[in-house]
Amino acid sequence: MTKSPLKLAIIGGGSSYTPELVEGVLKRLDRVPVKEMHFVDVEAGQDKLEIIEALTRRMVEKAGADITIKASLDRRAAIENADFVMTQFRVGGLQARANDERIPLKYDVIGQETTGPGGFAKALRTIPVILDICKDIEELAPNAWMLNFTNPAGLVTEAVQKYSKVKTIGLCNVPVSMKMMIAEMMDCLPEELSLECAGLNHLVWAHRAWLDGKDITAEVLKKVGDGANFSMKNIFEEPWDPAFLKALGAIPCPYHRYFYQTDAMLAEEKESSQNEGTRAEQVMKTEQELFDLYQNENLAEKPEQLEKRGGAYYSDASLNLVDAIYNDLKTIHVVNVRNNGTIATLPDDAVIECSSVIGSWGARPLMIGELSPSVIGLIGQVKAYEQLTVEAAVLGDYDKGLMALANNPLVPDISKAKAIFDDILKTNHDYLPQFNQ
Repeated sequence: MTKSPLKLAIIGGGSSYTPELVEGVLKRLDRVPVKEMHFVDVEAGQDKLEIIEALTRRMVEKAGADITIKASLDRRAAIENADFVMTQFRVGGLQARANDERIPLKYDVIGQETTGPGGFAKALRTIPVILDICKDIEELAPNAWMLNFTNPAGLVTEAVQKYSKVKTIGLCNVPVSMKMMIAEMMDCLPEELSLECAGLNHLVWAHRAWLDGKDITAEVLKKVGDGANFSMKNIFEEPWDPAFLKALGAIPCPYHRYFYQTDAMLAEEKESSQNEGTRAEQVMKTEQELFDLYQNENLAEKPEQLEKRGGAYYSDASLNLVDAIYNDLKTIHVVNVRNNGTIATLPDDAVIECSSVIGSWGARPLMIGELSPSVIGLIGQVKAYEQLTVEAAVLGDYDKGLMALANNPLVPDISKAKAIFDDILKTNHDYLPQFNQ
């Protein structure tokens, strides 16, 4: 049976990550017959969108692929009859992210893009926009799959699942990166490894790692404790305490440093923000360099410098998922999916990040049994924060927002929670109409 060719709509098409996605499409055309890619962005991103469009055309031409490339500010045209809608946008751009990082630091609290108050602010700006996009998908492409990369990915995916009818799966490059780094330290191919992952987005653990039928979890933990590379480009690599890792008995993702080593991470952030600037301010420079490169008319592939952005394996994560859904592969991927009893201590409608079987139906999470008390408390607390944040973002509810921050493990007390929240509302006034009624 021949299958119909695919249309991809990329919301946030002017992102510096887009060439990574295009490269991934071109690598998989024999399995995933993409016939149209429609990039869409907002007016403020028009210049970048045009640069991405031109680079994409050169990449497609070099590959000799027959793909129609469109780029516009018309979101509805992009979504209409799409098979997959990929969301990778940032409301307020990098300046909003820089504010998210700097506001908490004023109060001696971790200032980071997706965890703590920074992730909270980003969710408040993002959720109303993504739900608006969902209305277009429901109307113009009701059978489309939305693959959400927009951070905080788990939280945003939960909002979509609770407040829309869109078929959605949330995605993150952290689990793929963990697999790649573990393969490097074990000197094996990534596909030879099997990781049993469960937790929340940016709070996921590999509870078991297997190689050739052997449980290598303790070995991996020892290597990480001995200083093997186990971080992302955008996270300071604070060394792990070997005794702590042994006691934990599960492999933490790089973001766990914010929760388990808060003092050291906060000290590094403060120093960095005074010297090199916050992570967003550093990324602004990288972005500028990338777009200068992208404008080179002789460039017709993804440049190496893109790896510095911290989004490595991003296209692998998303396009392997497209492949699995389109070709009904029933392969295992780590995604953000409805809990449905997978983690017994969380509600069924909570979105978790875990190893799931992916086929034409979407994602079905794999049960990994009862989680250890070593991790379950932190998961419960962060999920409570996430649930309250979704409600605050959708309803513009100040009380829910305040309680969300009060429940976040990275916010030490309510006076700080209130001061940070008020600061976020003031700074993001134009992006938070739901709170300005």
